[in-house]
Amino acid sequence: MDGPRSDMGRSDVSRSDMSRSDMGRSDMGRSDVGRWRGGPLQPSATPSPEPEPEPEPDRGSRSRGGRGRSFWARCCGCCSCRNAADDDWGREPSGSRDRGSSSRGGRPDSRGGGVNAAGDGTIREGMLVVTGVDLLSSRSDQNRREHHTDEFEYEELIVRRGQPFHLVLFLSRPYESSDRIALELQIGNNPEVGKGTHVIIPVGKGNSGGWKAQVTKASGQTLNLRVHSPASAIIGKFQFTVRTRTEAGEFQLPFDPRNEIYILFNPWCPEDIVYVDHEDWRQEYVLNESGRIYYGTEAQIGERTWNYGQFDHGVLDACLYILDRRGMPYGGRGDPVSVSRVISAMVNSLDDNGVLIGNWSGDYSRGTNPSAWVGSVEILLSYLRTGYSVPYGQCWVFAGVTTTVLRCLGLATRTVTNFNSAHDTDTSLTMDIYFDENMKPLEHLNRDSVWNFHVWNDCWMKRPDLPSGFDGWQVVDATPQETSSGIFCCGPCSVESVKNGLVYMKYDTPFIFAEVNSDKVYWQRQDDGSFKIVYVEEKAIGTLIVTKAVRSHMREDITHIYKHPEGSDAERKAVEMAAAHGSKPNVYDSRDSAEDVAMQVEAQDAVMGQDLTVSVVLTNRSSSRRTVKLHLYLSVTFYTGVTGSIFKESKKEVVLAAGSSDSVVMPVAYKEYRPHLVDQGAMLLNVSGHVKESGQVLAKQHTFRVRTPDLSLTLLGAAVVGQECEVQIVFRNPLPITLTNVVFRLEGSGLQRPKILNVGDIGGNETVTLRQTFVPVRPGPRQLIASDSPQLSQVHGVIQVDVAPASGGRGFLHAGGDSYSGETIPMTSRGEA
Repeated sequence: MDGPRSDMGRSDVSRSDMSRSDMGRSDMGRSDVGRWRGGPLQPSATPSPEPEPEPEPDRGSRSRGGRGRSFWARCCGCCSCRNAADDDWGREPSGSRDRGSSSRGGRPDSRGGGVNAAGDGTIREGMLVVTGVDLLSSRSDQNRREHHTDEFEYEELIVRRGQPFHLVLFLSRPYESSDRIALELQIGNNPEVGKGTHVIIPVGKGNSGGWKAQVTKASGQTLNLRVHSPASAIIGKFQFTVRTRTEAGEFQLPFDPRNEIYILFNPWCPEDIVYVDHEDWRQEYVLNESGRIYYGTEAQIGERTWNYGQFDHGVLDACLYILDRRGMPYGGRGDPVSVSRVISAMVNSLDDNGVLIGNWSGDYSRGTNPSAWVGSVEILLSYLRTGYSVPYGQCWVFAGVTTTVLRCLGLATRTVTNFNSAHDTDTSLTMDIYFDENMKPLEHLNRDSVWNFHVWNDCWMKRPDLPSGFDGWQVVDATPQETSSGIFCCGPCSVESVKNGLVYMKYDTPFIFAEVNSDKVYWQRQDDGSFKIVYVEEKAIGTLIVTKAVRSHMREDITHIYKHPEGSDAERKAVEMAAAHGSKPNVYDSRDSAEDVAMQVEAQDAVMGQDLTVSVVLTNRSSSRRTVKLHLYLSVTFYTGVTGSIFKESKKEVVLAAGSSDSVVMPVAYKEYRPHLVDQGAMLLNVSGHVKESGQVLAKQHTFRVRTPDLSLTLLGAAVVGQECEVQIVFRNPLPITLTNVVFRLEGSGLQRPKILNVGDIGGNETVTLRQTFVPVRPGPRQLIASDSPQLSQVHGVIQVDVAPASGGRGFLHAGGDSYSGETIPMTSRGEA
């Protein structure tokens, strides 16, 4: 769970470091990529919304994988016989970073401004001067469309590795076959050829790293090139320059920040280990900017729309900034296993001042209530802009942000909800629940817990670091629960290893297996103070695992990929396999087996503010009479399984004839549960019983929740790129009390940057209606999402907006800027419902 059981919602900032055992890990031969001890974390310097390029080191002093050899000697073997006087390019002139030295998208200033071999900036006759570059980087150009990056709200070139892209060089004279041209890409503070962070690509030749550049057309003073990157290339933002060599001398095009190139993972490339062989999956898990996140309980599933916004302006820079803050070596950023593990560590703030501060206390006065977020964009842009961790998050927020980051970087990723998700604190791979002699819960001993739901991520990749058979979906969980190799991260863990109980597979398989397929073991204290197993629930954990369906707003059940059918031989074998590696391999030795009375718990579906009832149904499956003494204990609970004190209890004796059933009903009035409610509005019913005739012990924990109302959104008019559009939002307060300081949030990728609306107070049972305008910046089907964050939680609404292109065929508008805040919204109407 996210906080110690003794504290009903402690935040990340103050919680203790609970180390998870790394038993059975096969990490040998591979360092833990969650932490690099060789260098400290980067300082929390405040970055700009669009970070300036890293300073380029002194060209005359840095290592390039071949100290003492000239550029052309390292780049091209045929050029290794140059004069020693030409071995050093010298220092780049101070004016080489002038943003005005070249023009993107058209022919630049013909004066050039590059450097020659002597480093004095003199352009001699006969030199091949590159006067400018067109990277064909606009969203409507061939590169962006072919690389599926045209939705990014960026003007820079964004490409995916393992796939060719095109560019145009503008020259001072026509290109000749004797001319030597090399493209150069660099990333990081100390680029090195050997680490793949300094890439030299001779035009017409390949290089040892798999990069290639070929001339596709030479016309006058224009040269068209086709560049191919390897499927294992480092991802990130590269500086790009061009060098030429002729008999008259050598030339280097000055670096221009406008010519930076972003390189991403490529799930469309069969050679990339993140390749996905389903186009509909790529559309859903890489390109879809909104999704559904499920919460609640298995019997009362709620859903909320989440704006991932991976293509919004600034988000890509925020994702790369996360890797920088972790101090991840640039040379390792081509490995999706390493990258996803770093993201799982960095999306939470523990250890490393990562993106989100977790808080389950119920007090969010110093930040944002986790239930109020409707997307990842505002969170990531705030982290990029300030460098400070954003308050606050809980599991679905961590998972939503992780989906955004991994999709943005090119990994097929989905958000997954596991209902009745266990948190094993002692690596026993069982959920141990302790009761006293009267079967009243002993909360001070119950360190393990069962979350009503827990949200994490699946991402798709091959696992070359594991034996064959463990490719495909991998679990990545950014919610801080336990440490892994000393830091708060989890995964990537092969779902196939979880399904089969192979808990010795890295990373963190024991913990994830316990979350989805451990048994719930009930222990009763005996007269001598010892504890005895009185009941084992084999089907209580991981009862339903769901995600949003592909190209649909429906819910998809994916329980079968995580576990074999409950009770099947294969499922029991997986449990036995896992338990054999746990801390209590003989846990079932003292188990009693007499179980002829069955028990089922049901709760009435109710809205917040209403009275409700819970009932316990007992069925006698024997051929004799059975007398059952039943105890019911009702308490409130956080969705993480952390419970409050018992506020209502009931005791009753039930006599069951052979083969008969009977019910015990407990009414719960709103005035009884209102003072005790916590986030998510959930309650926990502990039921225990004893069968007089057989000695059978009955035990059951049932969680249920009271629902919150939805926001109603209505579009008022057609939506067109660049034209103002209006939406109406309606909300009814279901409670008889006033909700104070109500805040709505509104956002939607391509529609509306994150916007905060201060609504004020809403009276008991009052309905409010407000209208908001927005200007769409991208065409196509979009989702506009709103949420409410007063005393109620999980109040949200969504509407589909089909945006038409602007007149004249203009498909996109620039969408810069940050979120709005503090806007007070007048109501168009108020009234009793």
